[in-house]
Amino acid sequence: MMAMTQSSMRLLTLLSLLQAEPYRSGSDLAERLQVSRRTVRNDIDRLRECGYAIDGVRGSDGGYRLGSGGTAVPPLVLDDDEAIAVAIGLHAGVNCIIGGMEEVSLQALSKLERMLPARVRRHVRNLGHFVVPMPTDNAQPVPIVDPSLLTLLAGSCERHELLRFHYRDGAPVPAVVSARQRSGARTVRRATPLPPTQRFEVEPYLLVNRSHRWYLLAFDPSGGDWRIFLVHGIEPCTPPAGRRFSPRPLPAADVHEYVGRRLPGSAWKVQATATVEAPAETVRPMIASAEGRVEPAGADRCTVVLGGETPAAIAGVLARLDADFLVEDSPEMARYLAGVAKRFRRGSAVPMAEVRPSEPGARAART
Repeated sequence: MMAMTQSSMRLLTLLSLLQAEPYRSGSDLAERLQVSRRTVRNDIDRLRECGYAIDGVRGSDGGYRLGSGGTAVPPLVLDDDEAIAVAIGLHAGVNCIIGGMEEVSLQALSKLERMLPARVRRHVRNLGHFVVPMPTDNAQPVPIVDPSLLTLLAGSCERHELLRFHYRDGAPVPAVVSARQRSGARTVRRATPLPPTQRFEVEPYLLVNRSHRWYLLAFDPSGGDWRIFLVHGIEPCTPPAGRRFSPRPLPAADVHEYVGRRLPGSAWKVQATATVEAPAETVRPMIASAEGRVEPAGADRCTVVLGGETPAAIAGVLARLDADFLVEDSPEMARYLAGVAKRFRRGSAVPMAEVRPSEPGARAART
């Protein structure tokens, strides 16, 4: 019994070693497992019999690497932090917008908890008890996406295969950047409105998840346009895949921001443009792509375009920047900030006249 236990433990250790590096030499494995190279070969054969794909690499010091196409999923060996990170992801899956993932995530989380040491299990269970997901602020119901559809789309992106489908959820969002826009103008050329149902054959590039919705960024060769499609509106044709295509450069370096600019859902209820007295590279990390975008306006200043459900949401972002700013185009936002400034003055124990410019409270919005 002891020998069987040691042999099983050695197999698990062997798997963990193969997972940790893309390649392990036979001598390295033998040294780490404290066995002969012949025993390593026998253990590799046992793992293969269990359905694990392990490739042998020939050479003066031959070795092994985990392959693909096996019939079994190798067990993962995780440290404490990795296990907690996986648990966080599974908890997110319980509140998922991908159809069927809630039950699967719960099953996987249950398996993970049973296998964890007590010290880690306590941390993982705390996630379930004390982390509360917030519902989306959007009044529209969040569409549930079939995971097999996401898999199909991701596969087409990876293989650079033309994708054929019917689009049944309204027209795709034009994602065209005209020559005027590239030169700095704000005019975006709008594509001709499409009927509710239309067949497309496009070059798929990326899947983007934004505000609890999935989008496909694709190039439409027939129209010569980059387009953005709601994934839940895609109904693949049979067969869905077409011939291969040569990938072209993406329309922007920051695809998430690029897509966010062109979505109908990004037409915020309240929007404002402000000049911020700070470099763009300093401000950009402090503004999420769902909150707005940042554009350079010189070496020491930038322009921010912000949006949200309420003026308070935009005010919170501006306050977070900790820099002087000037609202350029929104009288509504300017009035709101003026009202906030009055409330802060009334709530301050120190009269504004006594606050020196070098003190933290001296920075106020110029509206």
